[in-house]
Amino acid sequence: MSDAAQPTAAEVRAAAEAVKAALDRHLAAVENRTGEDDPAVYEAFNTLAVAAEAYDERLYDRYDEVTPFEIPGADETLPAYAGPEEPNALSVLIRRDYAVVEPERLLAQARRVSDAEPEDVGRSGAQTAAASVHGALGVLFGEYEPDEISSRQKEFGLEEGDSTLWVSAAEDLPEPGEWLSAPFEQVDPQRVVCRFDVSSVFDEDELGEELDDLDEVGH
Repeated sequence: MSDAAQPTAAEVRAAAEAVKAALDRHLAAVENRTGEDDPAVYEAFNTLAVAAEAYDERLYDRYDEVTPFEIPGADETLPAYAGPEEPNALSVLIRRDYAVVEPERLLAQARRVSDAEPEDVGRSGAQTAAASVHGALGVLFGEYEPDEISSRQKEFGLEEGDSTLWVSAAEDLPEPGEWLSAPFEQVDPQRVVCRFDVSSVFDEDELGEELDDLDEVGH
């Protein structure tokens, strides 16, 4: 890179100050988070990632040095946002994977629900559905909200796998019934405002890095 294209020392210093401010905002968001998927924490994380990347680039361009840390950015999983600046509607898409690890527990919980059904609303039908694993799943997901099933998964004989939540912006609310036949086929990644992923692979990556560090210390 030519000297003319290099950032000035003042620009590098300003980028460093932006990182400091982003760190303060991120810590404040974490300290005041309202839940596991608090959008304020996610936004502060992305702001910190952008600030850290900008500082790292300017530091390298000016002084040929790098920072000792790396923050994964949102652009690693989503393209740049190209949706409306002021969306009038939004869609929340959730996927949660489960393994059925204790079928008998699942069936027992479904039978408990079906036994509590009044006769005049179809107890016999619910009891029949609860006699098979796929029927029991229908009974439980018909009775409980997805968040409750997630929090009580072990009670239902389930084990949670990966999960993700996407918030997608739109100009207007779709017409009633417009997407019901194919609810997930028209998702535009460029309209996703934010997403929250939960996966054991993140823990495995961190564990692998820690083991690598231990190996280096041991040698």
